[in-house]
Amino acid sequence: MWFAKNARDLPWRREPTPYRVWISEIMLQQTQVATVLPYYARFMQAYPSVHELAAADEQVLLSHWEGLGYYRRARSLHAAAKLIVADHDGHFPLKFEDVLALPGIGRYTAGAILSISNGQRQPIVEGNTQRVFSRWIALRGTPADTINNRLLWQVAEKMLPRKDAGTFNQASMELGALICTPKTPACDQCPVAPACRAHQAGLEQEIPGKVTRVTYEDRTEYAMVIEKPVAENLSGPKRAKRSGNSERRFLVRPLPEGGRWAGLWDFPRTTQASHADVAEAATQLSAEVGVNLIPGIRLTTVKHAVTKYRISLQVHLAGWREKEESPGKPWKFATLGELAELPMSVTGRKIVKMLSEDSQRLLTM
Repeated sequence: MWFAKNARDLPWRREPTPYRVWISEIMLQQTQVATVLPYYARFMQAYPSVHELAAADEQVLLSHWEGLGYYRRARSLHAAAKLIVADHDGHFPLKFEDVLALPGIGRYTAGAILSISNGQRQPIVEGNTQRVFSRWIALRGTPADTINNRLLWQVAEKMLPRKDAGTFNQASMELGALICTPKTPACDQCPVAPACRAHQAGLEQEIPGKVTRVTYEDRTEYAMVIEKPVAENLSGPKRAKRSGNSERRFLVRPLPEGGRWAGLWDFPRTTQASHADVAEAATQLSAEVGVNLIPGIRLTTVKHAVTKYRISLQVHLAGWREKEESPGKPWKFATLGELAELPMSVTGRKIVKMLSEDSQRLLTM
């Protein structure tokens, strides 16, 4: 009753097919609903079925995902869609073990997809329901601990109704998102407060137990903006007035498998370690690019965070002296128009925006 009156109107709830629920669940991993909504709409327009997703060009697919982060999710979706077409004739599987076997899908996601779209009696434990069930049974200790986590899965399974498990699971998640919040839960509005042991004991502020906070490490990284020379004397890291945006080309490459932002395109950039200065960074990047880079002036600093690192990205102009040198594959020079179409990280996109604005200023000089 509470869920029927208070459920948010979300697009995957209006038409909860396995495919649509799957896409929403993957997008919602470590991402807020408000952020996901516009991406979900564009994604479903581009890939309305598993067949279109399986046939997608990976670069175009990553462009649709750009800004959501955790790009491995998009690549896992692509790989899973291909398997569904190859092994299940394009129909999303409805057996738990088959869903669990798909790339990027774990126990929670498989249960959520099958319960919400197909009404299967599958328990789910994720951030919101973990908190709801922990308070329900007054669980002392950290929910992530192995024994406690196993207990929460058992609670989730025992609480499932015999019919319409999907509605129950969605109601539990919605209760955690809207009422049973991490801080200052609205117990006076909670439909199950009389049966909540944590509320009865006045422990709702202490339960669930504190999650270990990530200890962030500061790191300085460097990116090099290398523009293709338009004349032989422009191979150094100097600004040069251009007659138009179409002439400006900048060095980028697709990032390799196994590293940060794999599959996206990026400027020459250090990512594996913090560097003391730009000269040290240029030495490392020279080996990667295949030419002896000369770092120039700093254009901007971009601050961002990746996993446990708080990164200060120093963006410099750069060039090289030897005219006979040139970067080899997979590096290539791309125009600003081409860069606008390539999938890039958020910080890479900020560099492109800066270069585009700089080009507009040059055109007005």
